[in-house]
Amino acid sequence: MIRFVFGRLISVILTIWFVATLSFFLIRLAPGNPFANELRGATPEVTEAKKREYHLDLPLREQYWIWLRGVVTGDLGPSMKYRGKTVNEIIRQTFPTSIALGSVAMVFAVVLGMMTGVIAALKKNTPIDYGLMAVAVFGISLPSFILATLGIVVLVFWARLFPLAGWETYSNVLLPGLALSLPFAAKISRLTRVGMIEILGEDFIRTAHAKGLSERQIVIKHALRGAMLPVVSYLGPAFALILTGSLVIEKIFFIPGLGTIFVQAATNRDYNVVLGTVVVFSSLLCFFNFVVDLSYTFLDPRVKPVSGR
Repeated sequence: MIRFVFGRLISVILTIWFVATLSFFLIRLAPGNPFANELRGATPEVTEAKKREYHLDLPLREQYWIWLRGVVTGDLGPSMKYRGKTVNEIIRQTFPTSIALGSVAMVFAVVLGMMTGVIAALKKNTPIDYGLMAVAVFGISLPSFILATLGIVVLVFWARLFPLAGWETYSNVLLPGLALSLPFAAKISRLTRVGMIEILGEDFIRTAHAKGLSERQIVIKHALRGAMLPVVSYLGPAFALILTGSLVIEKIFFIPGLGTIFVQAATNRDYNVVLGTVVVFSSLLCFFNFVVDLSYTFLDPRVKPVSGR
């Protein structure tokens, strides 16, 4: 087990380094620079001084090593657009909002997805099954920003159940959380249905029926645990995708999260903020995948950790 954990940690570190390095060189090679508008008409001396302030006058290789040393020590550098603020401060201020939105969306996705998936599996090949899976396909097919727009029209303007935008009260969280969760809930529903149907056909389920256990006991105590395996493997990357995908929802509902900052930084060529956000999101993705790998060994005794895989 220790070898497995150590091997996975090394893999996580290498993956984050690769993504961060690739992002560093790609954003440096992109057209434009952070000071194109700010220094328009400035003298060459002023332009050079500005570049020296952020080490942009150095060769690209030296810029990379300076930035990488900062990342290793936990210093993501200063923002090139937000005066007097570091990337660490910006992330600390905005990331909790994105985490809150993502957590609400994940709770909605898991509850709705597993509930409908279990019902569809128990009602296999019935109109209920077909109807729920049709809705799931519909949810997977539509991007979250379209679902958000439909939710605003129906639940805000017609039904007047939710406020349009903001982040002041609990009611501000529900609609964007629901809009963000629906595509993931649809995927979880399909995975749960497939897992439940497979488990319900196993010999130990037939044995449980023969012992006279109720349908509820069989589903909750025996079938659901095994059916969760494909769902658990999806939850790790899903949570990271919810956080990274929340940037569109944050813009629609005017939520002051990290996704909004990331979009603005990419538009303004704020190199350090973009790279800091990439490091955070890639670290989250790797971390949740690592947690999923560990949880497999507890959910299914047949799964044995093997180092190096």
